[in-house]
Amino acid sequence: MKNFAFSPAALTVKAGEKVTVVNEDSTAHTVTATQGGDFDTGSIAGGKSGSFTAPSKAGSYAFVCTFHPNMKGTLTVR
Repeated sequence: MKNFAFSPAALTVKAGEKVTVVNEDSTAHTVTATQGGDFDTGSIAGGKSGSFTAPSKAGSYAFVCTFHPNMKGTLTVR
């Protein structure tokens, strides 16, 4: 997360893989699945990192920052 954007905005991971994200902005962000509650990092303070476990089911999962809904991305699980 940098400049109020996810980088990369599209990420591909293995099912059940641990995903770590780094917040390079000065304000808090989240990585939160938009449907189903499949994953949510909770609030990650500026300059800190957080993680979540990718869903166990293959598919495409949209996510947002709950504080800044203009920040959007897609997690593809294989």
